[in-house]
Amino acid sequence: MPQPIQNYAMIGDCHTAALVGRDGSIDWLCFPRFDSGACFAGLLGGPEHGRWLLAPSAEVTGVRRRYRQGTLILETEFDTAEGAIRVIDFMSFSGERQDVIRIVEGLSGRVMVRMELIVRFDYGSIVPWVRRANQVLLLTAGPDTLELAATVAVASENMKSGATFCLGAGDRHSFALNYRHSHEQILPAVDVAAALALTETAWRDWSDRCTYQGRWREPVMRSLITLKALTYKPTGGIVAAPTTSLPEHLGGIRNWDYRYCWLRDATFTLNSLLLAGYNDEAVAWHEWLLRAVAGSPEDLQILYGVTGVRRLDEYEIPWLPGYGGAAPVRVGNAASRQFQLDVYGEVMDTLHLARNAGLQAEPAAWDFLLLLLKFLELHWEHPDEGIWEVRGPRRHFTHSKVMAWVAFDRAIRDAEASGLAAPVERWRRIRDKIHAQVCDKGFDASSNSFVQAYDLPHLDASLLLIPQVGFLPPDDPRVRGTIEAIERNLMVGGLVLRYSTETEVDGLPAGEGAFLPCSFWLADSYVLTGRRHDAEALFERLLALSNDVGLLAEEYDPRAKRMLGNFPQALTHMALVNTARLLSLPVQQVKDASARGERPATALQTADAKPR
Repeated sequence: MPQPIQNYAMIGDCHTAALVGRDGSIDWLCFPRFDSGACFAGLLGGPEHGRWLLAPSAEVTGVRRRYRQGTLILETEFDTAEGAIRVIDFMSFSGERQDVIRIVEGLSGRVMVRMELIVRFDYGSIVPWVRRANQVLLLTAGPDTLELAATVAVASENMKSGATFCLGAGDRHSFALNYRHSHEQILPAVDVAAALALTETAWRDWSDRCTYQGRWREPVMRSLITLKALTYKPTGGIVAAPTTSLPEHLGGIRNWDYRYCWLRDATFTLNSLLLAGYNDEAVAWHEWLLRAVAGSPEDLQILYGVTGVRRLDEYEIPWLPGYGGAAPVRVGNAASRQFQLDVYGEVMDTLHLARNAGLQAEPAAWDFLLLLLKFLELHWEHPDEGIWEVRGPRRHFTHSKVMAWVAFDRAIRDAEASGLAAPVERWRRIRDKIHAQVCDKGFDASSNSFVQAYDLPHLDASLLLIPQVGFLPPDDPRVRGTIEAIERNLMVGGLVLRYSTETEVDGLPAGEGAFLPCSFWLADSYVLTGRRHDAEALFERLLALSNDVGLLAEEYDPRAKRMLGNFPQALTHMALVNTARLLSLPVQQVKDASARGERPATALQTADAKPR
């Protein structure tokens, strides 16, 4: 098996990101964007598919890692029998160029260090043409060129480049790998020391803007930095993860491309940014959302590319064996063509939150939202693929209907609060009809629980969101019954599964890990129902699952004690921020927000909202 997913750390420049292993190898990097082809794809294969190693030549006896406070600058210290070294990894935060910079320092003794660079463009399939110009190593294939500048001699042989050198205490060498389009002129060598200083200052200035000062500031700050790093700066879009095809079941086929922007995450994203005082990023995300969803309502997708592009055709890469043999490796995501009712609710809920926070959209946006609601009015009773993007038959998923209710509920609130022209009375009738139908067909009295779909008795952790979105109050017996049923049937090792994959509802072979965002949602449910002790205990357990640099994947296997799925996962870190905020609120404030039918974690933004 390859090294565990949790052994990786991330560096990035708000255009793309790289994963750095505890062994000093960068095994994943796409240039120039998150969704570009990988030039280091060893994560999904082996070194021969591309990687950049910088580590001691001798056996390593100890490894310590940390991010510099408030930054995405990674420091890894390696101990050997001969001495110790430190490797500093970061991506330039200037915005004017794209550099991966690696600095290696001698800490004690005299240590032999090995550098090995294997570039394979297009997900490990293309060996570049290597040449030199002005002491810079140029690696070119088609539209892409990487330029390596180093303070040690680098030799190329057998389709890879490398160097071996000795470091004494206080010695330092650096390597800077720059990306450019191959038709552009060679760039001047980066000033490594200046780039490090600029990047550290920029990250710390950004981190210092965080307004959250609660009990869990450190993990919240690390989550916010992670979300910032997953932002595509030119557009404001935020990818779900920087990776593709990291498996949700080891050796299985549940392997998806997450380098895109999901509308499912929209409200969680905006809320996380607003709660921490990052209004500029919230505005950028809000504007990205409006641009991405513009067009005919029937063409609304559940996910888009970082630029807002819609065509995300899915295909398989047969030459990559997959992480630990988990094949196929996929690029693109066929879920972009699915029909999901819940995204209409997510869009309306996000824009409602934005409006309450003072992020006003342009006036024409309301006309577009009227069209969305008109489309939803005609289609909310149709089956869909649901929040989990099942690849089985469409069904009447309960969560989807709840979010259709949210869409009309938020539209009614916004129209009344802002005096916007709208068919409010008709919307009320539809909202009430959806509510009655969900309570009738989506609730199983025999189990005292809401169910995954109207025609299925199974449970689904998305039902934990029912009190959070205001569909029913937290003290409703049906809400409490649903929480208790999920505790009995969807928990493994103290963590929450999305649903039982044994039911084959998703059309895929059974097996996946516990879903960490859903586990945070259960903690939220505990808060809302007055079980604060249970909420804090679960939250602390989830925090303890973070790796040594504070990052979390999408899923976790409590038996094997390892992370699963794409990494790091934006939705998990958003859920962490929102749960920390909810736990930091006074009990009465949570109750008041719930009474207004608002997401309680948004209480800061919606404190002045009118009651229903």
